[in-house]
Amino acid sequence: MLLAAMQIPPETFLIDRNSVLPLQVQLRRQIVSAVHEGRLRPGERMPSSRALSAHLGIGRITVTQAYLDLVTTDYLVARGRSGYFVSERVGELRPEPRPQTEPPRFDWAARLDGRNLAAKRKDRPTDWRRYPYPFLYGQTDDRLIDHSAWRECAVRALGRRDLGALSDDQYDGDDPELVDFIIRHLLPRRGIRAEAGEILLTLGAQNALWLICELLLDRGATCAIEEPGYPGLGEILTTLRADVVPVALDGEGLPPQDIPQGVSVVFTSPSHQCPTNRTMPRPRREALLRMAAERGWVIVEDDYEFEISFAGATSPALKAMDRSGAVIHIGSFSKSVFPGLRLGYIVADPAFIAEARARRGMMLRHPPGHVQRTMAYFLSLGHYDRQVKRMREAFAERRRVTAAALERHGLDSGGAGPAGGSSFWLATPFGLDSDRLARALKPEGVLIEPGRPFFRARDAGAGFFRLAYSSIAATEIDEGIRRIANLSRNLSHCPG
Repeated sequence: MLLAAMQIPPETFLIDRNSVLPLQVQLRRQIVSAVHEGRLRPGERMPSSRALSAHLGIGRITVTQAYLDLVTTDYLVARGRSGYFVSERVGELRPEPRPQTEPPRFDWAARLDGRNLAAKRKDRPTDWRRYPYPFLYGQTDDRLIDHSAWRECAVRALGRRDLGALSDDQYDGDDPELVDFIIRHLLPRRGIRAEAGEILLTLGAQNALWLICELLLDRGATCAIEEPGYPGLGEILTTLRADVVPVALDGEGLPPQDIPQGVSVVFTSPSHQCPTNRTMPRPRREALLRMAAERGWVIVEDDYEFEISFAGATSPALKAMDRSGAVIHIGSFSKSVFPGLRLGYIVADPAFIAEARARRGMMLRHPPGHVQRTMAYFLSLGHYDRQVKRMREAFAERRRVTAAALERHGLDSGGAGPAGGSSFWLATPFGLDSDRLARALKPEGVLIEPGRPFFRARDAGAGFFRLAYSSIAATEIDEGIRRIANLSRNLSHCPG
């Protein structure tokens, strides 16, 4: 059955009473421009002459005459008593030339410095699904998402009982049911004890990092970051023009003794370091906390891929071991539910949360109420735990398949252990530049992530790349890695 044609509302059109152009000409030009700009599409029904004349306060004959003129030029078609419709032939028509008297364009380049665009990563294709071998981090396999369970929770959140949580402006408040579940069920798995005043919901981990950086680094403070590290944090720090000290990792993650004097904020991802997947052992965590207490650091802990662990019990979070309240903990549902959810949280001292809540309130009030309540149901009804279990099992199998394929095809797995995560951090074969390798692999249907965005000193990443398996089926992994290995050998014999 065909859908009814969309009715274009009369409010789409305006009339300028001060213009020297006749009313009919103004209306006709508006319709022609809207057609060529794609705002009016073939098959859509125009407002009735009665409705449009009433809205514009002009004669009905004026509207009818404008419509008839456009019928003769194939912009509109008349269909008996059904009315006027945008013609299916509009794609064949040439747009009318713009008037030569248009004012000059506003010079936005003079008002913007371009630093946000300069910091933005350019190597993240949005059309990744059309590639058969997408070894791309941060996306997921739709088959691992419990669609029916999420839909059930979303419908439940639309019920009358939850109408207030959905429809009210909560000012700077968060959904108490979701906060309660985070406190009682999620944080204890990390060893963290917290109260409602220590939790702030965010639009994912990236939003959390932005809030934290804005509050802590806007007065000339110096921060230390992991090298290599999370590119999203690097983008924020570049945009804020923060004073950044990269600290090279060793086999146990971030070495506290290498963090220089003068630093006030330290960013780390101890559960699964991004991008190397190294897990910081407990003695190292204790040493980091001791030094933080001695030097007055704030530690920002990104709880990166905590749920995707294959090694059983993990070390408690830094926040769980913190006795002074100096650790800010960031969690996210993007990897464990689905990336497009954009929902996360901050756990920190009540004084910091109050300040962050006020800053968030000025920016976006709070994450959408319906999303928060849906997530609360998804957690409380057990769907979240089932999905995480399913994802952990799938990723463990994919990791095994990937490790075997890397060995079979002679690629260096970097000695990565079975601790968890959803990617491998690899050295490029034959010393190839990872940007060159990534470009050459695209026509072969293979996507990898070059190493440069993970380093403050960009050229340091030329010899590395990340190979993720969250968005690729296990059955496709071996062939994708075979193509990487074959092309790498070919490129090694073709310098440049």
